[in-house]
Amino acid sequence: MAGSIYIGEILKNEEIQEDCFLMKIKLASSFENPLPGQFVMIRIAGLNDPFLSRPISIYSFSREKNDCKMELLYRVVGKGTQILAGLIEGSQVEINGPLGNGFETDSVKENIIFIAGGIGMAPLSMLVESLRNCAGHSSAAMSVYTGFQSSSAVVGLDKMRKLCRHIHVCTDDGTLGKKGFVTHIIQQDMKKFMPENTSIYACGPREMLKVLAKILGNSKFSCQVSLEERMACGTGACVGCAVAVKDKQGKLAYKRVCADGPVFSLSDIIWE
Repeated sequence: MAGSIYIGEILKNEEIQEDCFLMKIKLASSFENPLPGQFVMIRIAGLNDPFLSRPISIYSFSREKNDCKMELLYRVVGKGTQILAGLIEGSQVEINGPLGNGFETDSVKENIIFIAGGIGMAPLSMLVESLRNCAGHSSAAMSVYTGFQSSSAVVGLDKMRKLCRHIHVCTDDGTLGKKGFVTHIIQQDMKKFMPENTSIYACGPREMLKVLAKILGNSKFSCQVSLEERMACGTGACVGCAVAVKDKQGKLAYKRVCADGPVFSLSDIIWE
C-alpha cells in the first residue's frame, strides 16, 4: 500500500530506555488513518541524503480536530536512527506513509495471543489498542508474551498492562520476569489454547519468529507476523527487502517486506 509524503513537527523525542526513543509527531489532518502493523519512512525534512530515510513501525495514532498525532517507538541501531534521536522539539521531519499492509483483524478469534520480541512491541501495541478500543475485544481474551535482553531494554510494557490482563515477561538474563527466551514460555503454554478459537500475532527478531514457526509446526493455529527487515525505499521499488515465501501453489516465491508485507502468515515464510 503506497503512502503520501507529509511534513511533520516533532512534539517530543524522549529516550525512555537506553538507546530506545519515543517520538511524537504532529501531522496534517489529511494524513490517512494507519492500520495496525503499517509503518512510515522518516527523514529530516529538506535533507537530500536518501540513506537517512528509515522505516519505523507506528506505535500509536490519534486524530484530533485540526491535526493528527502519531507516536513512533524506535531503537538506535545505526547512523540514521542516531540522527533521529538527536532531533529536538519543533524539528521538522518528512513522513512517507502509512506504508505496507497491516494485520488482518476481520476474523479475529475468541482468544488472542501477542508475541513480542524487543522493539517488536511497537506494532503489536497499536494492534492491541485497536482491538480493545475499536473492535471491542475484552482484555481477558488477550495474552501478551514479551521477551527482552534485560530489564534495561524493556519498552512498551506499561501500555500493554493497561490494555491486557494476561502479561508474561521474560528476559535473557533474568533481571525481569522469567529467565530465558519468550519462545520457551510459548512452547510451554500453547497446550492451553485450541487452534479453532485462537489467533496469534507476533513481531520480533527473525530468530524468534523462526523458532515460533517450529513450535507451531503443522498445527492449525492462525499466526500473522510482522517482519523486521532492512528497507531502503519502503515502497518496493528497490526490491532490497525480499524474503522467500510459499505462493498459493506452495512453490517458492519472493515477496517484498515493505510493499507486500511487513505482515505475512507465519506458515507462508520459508526460513531456510
